[in-house]
Amino acid sequence: MAKLMSEETKLKLGERLGVDDIVREEGWGGVPARQCGMLVREAIRLAEEELSRS
Repeated sequence: MAKLMSEETKLKLGERLGVDDIVREEGWGGVPARQCGMLVREAIRLAEEELSRS
């Protein structure tokens, strides 16, 4: 399966949402579901912005 988002992008989004400490300590599996959902929404918003600029 191809990666949809780089690890760098995921970490930047994690920092925006305040879960970067959890990711560093426990990995992505330690992030609560609610924050993961917020991360996905933010990633979609960023992707839509990029598409609208093209």
